[in-house]
Order: sequence, then C-alpha cells, then structure tokens
Amino acid sequence: MISPSPRPGSAPEERRRVVVVGAGPAGLTVGNILRAASVDCVVLETESRQFIETRPRAGVIEEWAVRALGQRGLAGNLLERAQVHDACEFRFGGERYRFSYGELSGRHHYVYPQPLLVTDLVREYADVRGGDIRCGVRDVRLHDLDSDRPAVSYLCPETGERRVLRCDFVAGCDGARGVTRDAIPPGRARIARQADGIGWLALLSEAPPSSDCVLFGVHPHGFAGHMARSPEVTRYYLQCPPGDDPENWPHERVWAELRTRLGAAGAPPLMEGRLIEKRVLDMHHYVVEPLVHGRLLLAGDAGHLTAPIAAKGMNLALHDAFLLGDALVAYVTRGDDSGLDGYSDASLRRVWDYQEFSQWLSDVYHGVASGDPFRAGTTLARLRRLFTSPASAAAFAEQYLGAAAAF
Repeated sequence: MISPSPRPGSAPEERRRVVVVGAGPAGLTVGNILRAASVDCVVLETESRQFIETRPRAGVIEEWAVRALGQRGLAGNLLERAQVHDACEFRFGGERYRFSYGELSGRHHYVYPQPLLVTDLVREYADVRGGDIRCGVRDVRLHDLDSDRPAVSYLCPETGERRVLRCDFVAGCDGARGVTRDAIPPGRARIARQADGIGWLALLSEAPPSSDCVLFGVHPHGFAGHMARSPEVTRYYLQCPPGDDPENWPHERVWAELRTRLGAAGAPPLMEGRLIEKRVLDMHHYVVEPLVHGRLLLAGDAGHLTAPIAAKGMNLALHDAFLLGDALVAYVTRGDDSGLDGYSDASLRRVWDYQEFSQWLSDVYHGVASGDPFRAGTTLARLRRLFTSPASAAAFAEQYLGAAAAF
C-alpha cells in the first residue's frame, strides 16, 4: 500500500528525477541508461552489493537482448565470457532428439549467469558512471504516487533514520517479493494469476556440464532439465510435488532420478558432483495490468512473473528495462512522453507472448508424468511433430529464441 506523505521536516529530503527500487538486471539496466543520458537518479536495494553479485539466478539471455545491451555499452564482459548455444536436446521414450535451432534460424542463445551480469551492471553504474546506489536500505515505502511529486522513503542502514527521496518517477524493479507492486491500491490494477500445481527441485552441482547443450528429459517419473552455468557448475531441475521439502531429496536420490529421467540410448553418463543448492520452486505465473500507476512504473518480476519453464524471466526484465529507460530519457531530456504512455502496452505484448509459450512448453515437459494416458499421448505427439514437421520446428525455434526487438 502507499504510505502517507511524509510530514514536512519529519525526515531529511533529497531531490532526484528518478528513483529506481531494486538492483537486479531490470533496475541496474534502467539506472545505466539514465546515467548515460545524465538523468539524475538513485538505485535503492535492500540487500548488500555482495549479495546481489552472488545470488544464484537464471543464465539464458536471448540474442536480441545481448545486442541491446551491447548498443548501450553493457555487454563487454558478456560477449567475451558467455557460452553460445545453438541447440537443445529432448530425451523421451529412451531416445535422444537433438534440436539444432541455430541451423533453422541462424540465431542462438547466450549462457551467462545472472550474478555475472548483475556484477557487470552494478560496476558500470556505480564505479564507471558514478551512479548513486544505496544498498542495505530497510523499510522502503512509496508516497504520493498520484501526484507530480511522488516520493520514496527508507531507513538508512548506517544511522537508522528515515530519509525521503522526492522524484518525478519511481521505477519499481524490486522483484516478486518487493514493495512496489503492493503500493498499487486495490482495484487500480488487475493481477492475472495461474498456479500450475507443479514443483521443480532447483539444483546447482559442482560438476561440469554433461552435454554441450541444454537437455530436457520428458519422463513418466517427471521432467528433468540440465543447463550449463559455467565450465565447473551445472544447473539441474527435477519435477517434484509443489511445496516439497528439499530435504526429501538427498544426494543419492537426486542423482538416481537424474540418471533415470535423462537417460537415453547412447547418452554419456552424467558428470556428478556435490550439490551446492537445493530449493523447490512452485510453478506459478502472474501479470499486472497495467504496469503503470500514477508515477510508478513496474518492470521485471515486480510486474509479471513467468516460471522458469522457458527461461524467459531475465529476458522480459531486460526488455522492460530498455523500454522504460529509453522512455524516461526521452521524457526528461526532450519532453517526449510517447514512450511512457505506451510503455505498459509495449511490455505486456511480449509478456503475454512469452507466458503463452511457457504454458505450451509446460504441457510438453509435464504431460507424460501427468498420470493421464490421453494427455501423455498428445504430449508425445507434439514432441514427435517437432522432429518430423519443418513448419512445427521453425515455429518452435522462433518462440524458443524470442522475437527480435529493436530499441
């Protein structure tokens, strides 16, 4: 909820054109775009800088997003260090089916863990461009969003006193558990939600990748996924009941299920290693419509969440950041408000497109394990069609890679 306006003189006030709440990929990209245009801004983050630079998160970035980062001088390390993937492999019915989407489309993915991207972005924003970032803040509150002088207040971690930042706009980039989305009064936005009733056990293993591409295991025991994160670390997923306890999955059980669900004729054995992360993700989705309330503009997971089924979340966050950063710069520097007026609609077109593809892919991943023979049969029919129909293959490749975007 929006907090009451701070009383005059009740707390020290500063003035900024834009306050960005949240220092993830969306918030830091917006901050960098604003700094490059000399727009006065500040980024607020509740966690420490060390935490945001090491927090395990996604690692698949679509080609159009990397190109847009490069155009803004934000992709130097990424282009030097990222892995390039142009194929994935489905395993079902005891066989391996390689899908070479690079050959079909001439396009590819980049694999670059989110902590590395965040490290690059915060270094560019704070250390190179001299941007104001305040980490470890507490009790962030939003005020006067319907006015032309909104404010964000917070408790200073050093002094414990409340400070107030008056601004023209608030960019809400603080993720699914942040405060900015909750600042929209009831009835002022529609939140569309869906829970899939499926859990994924998310695992990080200190082991090199077992394949040169992403693996999708579609098995009666449940889905399994293999995604490289670095030459030394691999991300795995195992379908499990929603709300399951990670402690129900000791080392031996995890690797036994991975071997079963990713097993296929001629496949090399998995490279096993110590599990350094185990957590259960319940597959759910939401979309806030519109993404704008007064002078508050939501971006990334603050405004929409897509489960990691299709590796779209970070790409949607970056898409929002490019749209929003450019729109704010146009308004502040030229008085052009067309980008801000069209921001929500432009973002949500891609959001809903990616949500639809994630739902389609969820049906493919989980249908065989549903316990419904009819659903299992149609799932296998979809999979076989990918490898027998050029039209189906081309359509899948286009959605899997993400539609190109120009900024």
